[in-house]
Amino acid sequence: MKRQDMQDIHIIITGLIAGTCTTASFVPQIVKILKTGHTRDISLYMYIVLTTGIFLWLVYGIFLGRFSIILANSMSLVLCAFVLAMKIRNRRNESA
Repeated sequence: MKRQDMQDIHIIITGLIAGTCTTASFVPQIVKILKTGHTRDISLYMYIVLTTGIFLWLVYGIFLGRFSIILANSMSLVLCAFVLAMKIRNRRNESA
């Protein structure tokens, strides 16, 4: 295997590991929401900005054709959008 191919593999693996860590970071929050049924301690505006940013990273990955960026941000977008949707859904109940 050529040296350049080995460097490319290391770059891809690094991207996949980073994406896995980033994506997995949403799981504890989702588990807590599902267990408790509330989102009162979650910032709505933070999740709006975060979801927008993840969407833009996904678009960026699509433009570059980078599998690791596309995969990680597709999964992160679904999880982040779930948290955002639950926050919006619970917003009226929690403000009372």
